[in-house]
Amino acid sequence: MTMPAVAAPAHANPDPASLVAAVTADHIQRHVQALQSIADTHGGTRASGTSGYDASAQYVAGRLRSAGLNVALQPFSFPFYQENAVGTLEQVSPESKSYAPTPPNGSTVGDFFTMIYSGAGDVRATVQSVDLPLPPTPTPSSTSGCETEDFADFKAGNIALIQRGSCDFAVKAANAKTAGAAAVIIFNSGQPGRTGTIQATLGNPVGIPVVGTTFALGEDLASPTGTVAHLKLDTTSEMRTTHNVIAESPGGDSGNVVMLGAHLDSVVAGPGINDNASGSVGLLEAALLTAKLKPHNKVRFAWWGAEEFGLRGSTEYVNALSADQLGQVKLYLNFDMIASPNYALQVYDGDGSGGSGAPVGPPGSSDIEKNFQSYYETLGLRHTSAAFNGRSDYGPFIEKGIPAGGIFTGSDGLKTAEEQQLFGGTAGTPYDSCYHRSCDTAANINAKALLVNTGAIVYATATYAFDENLPGTGMKRTTGEKDTSSHNSHGEHDRELTR
Repeated sequence: MTMPAVAAPAHANPDPASLVAAVTADHIQRHVQALQSIADTHGGTRASGTSGYDASAQYVAGRLRSAGLNVALQPFSFPFYQENAVGTLEQVSPESKSYAPTPPNGSTVGDFFTMIYSGAGDVRATVQSVDLPLPPTPTPSSTSGCETEDFADFKAGNIALIQRGSCDFAVKAANAKTAGAAAVIIFNSGQPGRTGTIQATLGNPVGIPVVGTTFALGEDLASPTGTVAHLKLDTTSEMRTTHNVIAESPGGDSGNVVMLGAHLDSVVAGPGINDNASGSVGLLEAALLTAKLKPHNKVRFAWWGAEEFGLRGSTEYVNALSADQLGQVKLYLNFDMIASPNYALQVYDGDGSGGSGAPVGPPGSSDIEKNFQSYYETLGLRHTSAAFNGRSDYGPFIEKGIPAGGIFTGSDGLKTAEEQQLFGGTAGTPYDSCYHRSCDTAANINAKALLVNTGAIVYATATYAFDENLPGTGMKRTTGEKDTSSHNSHGEHDRELTR
C-alpha cells in the first residue's frame, strides 16, 4: 500500500508530494513491529523508566544516526509511579456494596481508577461531600474542592468526595490533604460524555489515596450523609532517569528551527502501540525520508520520554532552553495517537473555530491548522477539529508562545454519528477501546489512518523545512495562556487530563 498523490504548495522546494508518495505501509509496519517486539521482550511495556523504553529509544536513535541526522539523548529524572496490585473500593454502610476496579494492566475499565501518583493506604472512614452541585449543572463548571473554603467544615480523617470540574485534580487533592482528608474520591461531572470513569494523572505524588470514578459511583456515595467507605490502594513512586531522543538536520538555518515531536513512551499497563508508537513511527519515517534534504530551515525531531507521567519530557526540554533558543523555534508540530482503530481525522484547533471552548493557540497556529486541513482536502478526505487544550506535548510550547499544531485520531472519547458518516467506523464507541490498556498492541491500529497520517507528517516536514515565511518568524515570544477550560469528550486525552 502506498500513498496517493498529493499536490505540493507553491513555496515548497523540493516537492513534498514526491516524498509523500514514498511513504509505504511496509516501512511503517516494520517500525510498529519492532516496537511491539521490544515490549514483548521487556515485560509487555515501553514505559519511561523501564528497559522497554530504553530499548525503544535506542531503536529510534540508531535509525536516525544511520540516516545521517545529528542525534542526542537528553537525560532527566522524574518520579516513576506504579500501581502494584488491584485496588479496593467498597461502601460499608448504610449498604454493603463493592465497586469494580480498573486493574493495573488496564485489561478492563472498572467503576474506579487509581489516579497516577496516588498514594498508598488502607482507609475506612466516613465519606464527606465537598461543595457538590447535585444534580449536575448543564455545563461542567463545578468548583468542588477548588478553594480551601470548600473544606471549612471538613472533618479530619474523613474521605473527601469531590466532583470533577474547573480546576486541576492535583489542586483538589492537595486542598483535601491540607484539610486532613485520609483519602480522596473524585467522580465525573455528570454531563453527557462526562459520566464514565476518570482515568487521570495528579502530576506529582500526593501522599494519600486518590481515585477517579464514574458519576454514578459518586452519586451513590454522596447520599445519604454519613456513608462509610473502605478504600485500599497499593502504589509506589520513586525517582528514575529516562531520556528524550532529539535529532536534527545537519544543515539549515539554526535561527529558524522547525520542530516536530511525538511521545515515545507507553503507559506501564501495556506496549502502547497506538498510544503512541503510531505517532513515533510516523515521525521516524518522516525523519528518514527527509534526512538527505538540504533544508533552508533547521529541522529538529523529538521523541519525548515520560509523557504518560505528565508531559515530563517535553516540559524538561522547553524549560532547558534559553530565551534565545526559544526564539529560534518557529513552530512545533505534535503527533500523538494517529492510528486509532475507530479513528476520526482530527486537526488541532489552533484558531478556536472548532467550538471546543479551548483557548486559541499562539499567533501562527491557525496557519498550521490550515496546512494540515489542506493536506487532507487534497486527498479528498474529510476532517474535524481536536481541542487545542495543551494536554499533549505541544502544551509546553504554546505556553511559551510558540505556534503549534498537529493531528490526532481520538482516544477514549466516543465517536459521534457525524464522525461515523465522515470516517466510517462505529458511532457511540471509543475511538480506541484499548486506550491505556494491555490490548494496545500492533493489532490495535488502523493501517489506513496510520498511512495517511504518516504522509501528513512527511508533507509538513518537507513543506516547513523550505518555508521562508514560517508562522513564528519574527514573532516576540510570550508566555502563553494556560488552559482553564474543562474537557469535552471530543479530543479528550485522559493521561494528560488534569481536571
